[in-house]
Amino acid sequence: MSEVRIIFQGDRLWLPSGPALPEVEAKISLRLPEGHLALKVAEEQPVPEGVETLSLREAFARMDLEAWVRAGRAYQWLEWEAGHRFCGRCATALEPGEGHGRRCPACGLAAFPSNATAIIVLISRGEGRNRELALARSPHFKPGVYSAIAGFTEPGESLEQAVHREVAEELGIRVQGLRYFGSQPWPFPNGLMVAFLAEHLAGDLRPDPAELEDARWFRLDALPPLPGPLSIARWMLDAALAEAGLEAGA
Repeated sequence: MSEVRIIFQGDRLWLPSGPALPEVEAKISLRLPEGHLALKVAEEQPVPEGVETLSLREAFARMDLEAWVRAGRAYQWLEWEAGHRFCGRCATALEPGEGHGRRCPACGLAAFPSNATAIIVLISRGEGRNRELALARSPHFKPGVYSAIAGFTEPGESLEQAVHREVAEELGIRVQGLRYFGSQPWPFPNGLMVAFLAEHLAGDLRPDPAELEDARWFRLDALPPLPGPLSIARWMLDAALAEAGLEAGA
């Protein structure tokens, strides 16, 4: 079986029209833990004939899920490698360390790959088909799209504390009954999304204008345009609809 090679140019994935990628000189060459080879080529490298460059979001619709997850993992490893060439304490060039880490030969600082952890929470109230979801839209979303509330954890904070803080800051309400839904690696560029379900406890929606354009309660049978199938936000929304015997639109 031929070796799986994954090539990025900046944040663009090389996707060949044929079965294999061409040989290429790489700025970074990294053997991934599962044995695949991740390569990063120079920005000025000409794109070979028969190769298309796509962002990871664009590539999702063109690849099977296993291959896309593999590409996302490769991108995160390449980004970590590019950003950890020198010691953050004394600026000495790092050397290979334990496992997949790096070690500073001068001061002994060890660095290991890590994720930026974020929470996302789907808040509901009511029962049955009268059940409503609190959804909001960021100015970065596609026109008309609403989604669940998300935000990064802060130092010294648990995941549950992050949920309560983000909900209070962005929506001005309080929630209860947190339930873990699932998690998703989020290679934009190096996140881990941890998803929760929650029930409304108290307060009226007051969206933070610094973060959100709008936030509303939506009935399950009258939802706005939703995120695409790529994200765990959509998985939570689809699960809520399925539980109520409904199906999402496009």
